[in-house]
Amino acid sequence: MESSKIDKVEIVDVGSLPELGVVPEYMHAQVIRQDRFGEPKDAYKPEKIKVPEIADDEVLIAVKAAGVNYNCVWASTGYPVDVIKLREIRGEANGDFHIAGSDASGIVWKIGKDVKNVSVGDEIVVLPAHIDPNEPYLAAGGDDMLSTTLRAWGFETNWGSFAQFCKAKHFQCVPKPKHLSWAESSVYMLSGATAYRMLLHHHPHTVKKGDVVLIWGGSGGLGVMGIQLVKRAGGIPVAVVSSDERAEFCKKLGALTINRSNYSHWGALKTAVQDDPAYLEWRKGVKAFNKELLTITGGKAPFIVLEHPGEMTFPTSLFVCDPGGMVITCAGTTGYMASFDLRFLWIFKKRVQGSHGASVEEHTLFNDLVRNKEIEPIVSEVFPYDKIGDSVQKMYDNKHLPGSMAVLVGAKDENEGRS
Repeated sequence: MESSKIDKVEIVDVGSLPELGVVPEYMHAQVIRQDRFGEPKDAYKPEKIKVPEIADDEVLIAVKAAGVNYNCVWASTGYPVDVIKLREIRGEANGDFHIAGSDASGIVWKIGKDVKNVSVGDEIVVLPAHIDPNEPYLAAGGDDMLSTTLRAWGFETNWGSFAQFCKAKHFQCVPKPKHLSWAESSVYMLSGATAYRMLLHHHPHTVKKGDVVLIWGGSGGLGVMGIQLVKRAGGIPVAVVSSDERAEFCKKLGALTINRSNYSHWGALKTAVQDDPAYLEWRKGVKAFNKELLTITGGKAPFIVLEHPGEMTFPTSLFVCDPGGMVITCAGTTGYMASFDLRFLWIFKKRVQGSHGASVEEHTLFNDLVRNKEIEPIVSEVFPYDKIGDSVQKMYDNKHLPGSMAVLVGAKDENEGRS
């Protein structure tokens, strides 16, 4: 087919694109529908979907690669929220289906008439902070993360990265690091910027030289970014992992490690009565865990605890946190009913802080660290487009390898994109 004669294209095969700027009528997408919410391997199905129209401030992006993160699990299970129904409730319904994927690298394919910061053909990475900058609160200088218009792109919004084309606001497009492949560029933004804000935003609890930071899931996407950011600040990262193999992986990144499989005191506290057998058993386990932690750090308790498992680990996180320190959480991957002994909170003046994503500015600053080779994305596995459901299933089953998983959409191999 001669590109000079292309007027209209119905659809192209996965892994190929028409002439730059020519938008097909349809695209291939891995789609979630409400009647198949459940395990990811069954929830994601390939469908032929119309390419979305873009607004004046939006960008259509040809997806080269997509990253796999826990948003992809939540979207496919419909729990803790049915994202399709949520959009309907908010009056933002744009289809009775959902295309997930909150991380992407790709090429700007079409721009709205008000877009000035990118041009067709630019190679970009998508940041997942979807806001309305014209909201009065934001226009007055408010925090993006406290905006009522904040949406997690590819989770709370439709048209994520698990398709040949996705769409985003113009300010969500930042330059792709030239030294990285499409796959490497697709895995770092959501987890990395989330860790960046958790460690550097909540003053005075920001990581500094000599600070111990306990990082749950140290070998996962958030953990890998957290270890590197703590090291960059001169801190001491302690990665909690589930196996000796994952411990070795984290040690190579410069972290101290604890294997949580050596302990059994996990789970929500059922009672606060000190002489209750279950509570006493928990105290015995958490003290043993704390003893190992203090032994490997030379007696220093963590000033910051990077939480995300939630229900299984939160009681321990608060217990081991340094007096005056902070436990900060961005998720509840093991459950949402976190509990803790309040005495360790008020008596030792500890702080519990929630964190969700990062602002546009924080995303951009983090991207600069990656572009300047100060932070390195680590890809554990690369999946073809037709295995998207399998890749998310691995995360759902907690069987993914250390690092982050990428999916090839428009890229032909895992090395494509480096220059």
